[in-house]
Amino acid sequence: MIEHWRPSASLEALRARAALLAQVRQFFQTRGVLEVETPLLCQYTVTDPNLTPVASGTRWLQTSPEYAMKRLLAAGSGPIYQVCKAFRAGEAGPRHNPEFTLLEWYRPDFDLTALMDETADLVSAVLGERPRETLSYRDLFLRYLDIDPLTAPTEDLARLARAHVDYGGADEARDTWLDLLMSHVLEPRLQGISLVHSYPRSQAALAVVEDADGQPVARRFELYVDGMELANGYLELTDATEQRARFERDNAALQAAGEPPRALDEALLAALEAGLPACAGVALGLDRLLALKLGESSLARVLSFDWSRC
Repeated sequence: MIEHWRPSASLEALRARAALLAQVRQFFQTRGVLEVETPLLCQYTVTDPNLTPVASGTRWLQTSPEYAMKRLLAAGSGPIYQVCKAFRAGEAGPRHNPEFTLLEWYRPDFDLTALMDETADLVSAVLGERPRETLSYRDLFLRYLDIDPLTAPTEDLARLARAHVDYGGADEARDTWLDLLMSHVLEPRLQGISLVHSYPRSQAALAVVEDADGQPVARRFELYVDGMELANGYLELTDATEQRARFERDNAALQAAGEPPRALDEALLAALEAGLPACAGVALGLDRLLALKLGESSLARVLSFDWSRC
């Protein structure tokens, strides 16, 4: 008899998921944030070379509801949140599933500090109070590796990464070495709730870039709990011209890597032209949050059916 028909998660985990969803909705209801739904099957997808979207016929399953939610913001929705499925190809393992549950929300007139505080408040409401620390990406590298990630030569970052990680790759881009150091050396040292902000400009994605201590940095943050990344937030870029330029740079990087370019979402760009309000937004992985709450080391234990059973 084939046994993989059985659920991945226990009945207790399914009940805990239902309770978590109710808690999330109550959290935002009390704060006056509107729940919305947007399509997951769309004509356009992200251009980010670090994300591999899933195609369905001539359309794309969304890696996040960000583009559609920004169109709602530009139309005057005010603060909004969404709980939905998101899809990313090639992401499978104890902390990844190609289909996962995402909580994403946007706060007009919030700065990054206000959004970091709200994200940490939500996580604390679910997991209970834990020690909380906020520090910059630069300070994190200086504290544990005694190197400045914003100014150090790429060859120094590569040498340091190779000293810590058994990595067989050839010469790589600067961000590859930074990512290796972050994931293999720094993240395991983070305890409690850690809010890391002000990333290198090259990692801005859809975030505003501003000067900090003489260096341009991306106004974005990531929230970790005991070294597990849970959330990624931005002070959102509202400049349509700059956004188009970033999309085009992404496509150039895709083509350089031998991948086809991806069509630009002209509806999003039109919404930015019409006027996206100044806002901050964040996406949080609910499956990971539930796994932390239940003390599970694998997402499969909190998903009704993980990728191997579908």
